[in-house]
Amino acid sequence: MPELPEVEVVRGGLIPAVTDAVVTRVRVLDERSLRRHPGPSEDFIDRLTGVCLAYPSRRGKYLWLPFHGAAGATTARREAFLPPSGHASSRATTPEALVVHLGMSGQVLLRDPDAGVAKLTRIVLDLAQPGYGPLRLDFVDQRIFGSMAIDALVPTPDEPGERVPASVSHIARDPLDPHFDDRAFLDRLARRDTTIKRALLDQTLVSGIGNIYSDEALWAARIHYDQPTRTLSRARARTLLAEVRVVLQKALGEGGTSFDAQYVNVNGASGYFSHSLNAYGQHGKPCPRCGTGIVRETFMNRGSHFCPRCQRIR
Repeated sequence: MPELPEVEVVRGGLIPAVTDAVVTRVRVLDERSLRRHPGPSEDFIDRLTGVCLAYPSRRGKYLWLPFHGAAGATTARREAFLPPSGHASSRATTPEALVVHLGMSGQVLLRDPDAGVAKLTRIVLDLAQPGYGPLRLDFVDQRIFGSMAIDALVPTPDEPGERVPASVSHIARDPLDPHFDDRAFLDRLARRDTTIKRALLDQTLVSGIGNIYSDEALWAARIHYDQPTRTLSRARARTLLAEVRVVLQKALGEGGTSFDAQYVNVNGASGYFSHSLNAYGQHGKPCPRCGTGIVRETFMNRGSHFCPRCQRIR
């Protein structure tokens, strides 16, 4: 499943293409990709057609494209981009956004308007961008666990003026968020009666970290995935948080992690952080630090990868 680096790579690719772009046409090819939208496909199409998109945002693994409000495009400008038979749908008084969840295999691809539509494409948005001209945004999803939905934007309790989709408001900030509170995170972690990897995967505690990057950060910090959080000293917890940031930043710099064609950026290119993995997926190979064989154990219907020598439960 795409984690923070992969979603951030997609967001970065969308920024120049969709910011200030007008949605001129919406095609829903598979309604299953609207499972999180509070209404039928006709509602989704009507509310999205004619909107002007603002700067893409992200929290953890969630990505959203806000709609311009009064400060954005005017109705006249939106209608100028629409075909003669089109219309600028009525704007809601509450700020809204197009929320994109990639699920297990979702892809957001930028295409030429005349390009063929791939077989696994679920939703197609035709866009008019002042800097690019016409272009197309395709939502492709092999396993159909991902989705698109229109959602209201609500204020965040800890940062005045900031808004997030209502469906994302329960998600904690991620370690790369400039407003992430290290002290509050460490305090909450110390009070958790669980194990450390379960805590890292809890998106209400800290977001954006999945199986891959939790294994990598725990290996870097020399902490066993099943170490009880209450036994983790403040210093070791702080070290772990620092390693989480290092791993996420490095993965982001390498375009994310791609093991197959399911994760690609907006241009269809794969990330190459898989070549830098020290623990995840490396079972049977020697630990890069001590040479002991990396072990894989079943954990929460998935696998945890660790070095039994470097990462002992204390």
